[in-house]
Amino acid sequence: MQYVLVSACLLGHAVRYDGLDNASQHPVLLQWLQEGRVLPFCPEVSGGLPTPRPAAEIEAAESALEGLGAAQPALGGGEGVLKGARRVITLQGDDVSQAFVHGAQQGLALAQARGIRLAVMKDGSPSCGSTRIYDGSFASVRIPGAGVAAALQRSAGIEVFAETQWDLAKAALDRLETLDGEVSQRSDTGESTS
Repeated sequence: MQYVLVSACLLGHAVRYDGLDNASQHPVLLQWLQEGRVLPFCPEVSGGLPTPRPAAEIEAAESALEGLGAAQPALGGGEGVLKGARRVITLQGDDVSQAFVHGAQQGLALAQARGIRLAVMKDGSPSCGSTRIYDGSFASVRIPGAGVAAALQRSAGIEVFAETQWDLAKAALDRLETLDGEVSQRSDTGESTS
């Protein structure tokens, strides 16, 4: 059985920056919970940040490029944080990048230890956003991009979906399990799997 890494806030855990949750009651999630295939994870808590905690965003491209010279390419979102080209900052200006990177690494280690190849994460989050993140202005402006944990998961070959993409995630999981079944069947009959 394939396990799925799911943002803990989507499971009703009160781990958001404001101490609340983003509990989902989507039928796909409820089915996965019944099947026992969901592993909850919050990269920010695992990275050592408290709950509640100050709101944080990945800094804007203009801020990240100051002092780097105009010839430097702008790395976006979480990928930029992972490569040291961007920071995750709080509204008060504190740099919390290390906690975000550490939490992302903890999530990847958990996924790899359990053979997880699929994750559903809270979109918009500077950790878990998979299609959108905030632009670093703290003005509630969202831009295309991925958070730190989502970017790291993807770089390791894990498919990451937003909580608005449960049906796409289910289709991906079904595809993975079908492929696993075909490989297992060939192995059982002695066929080459290469």
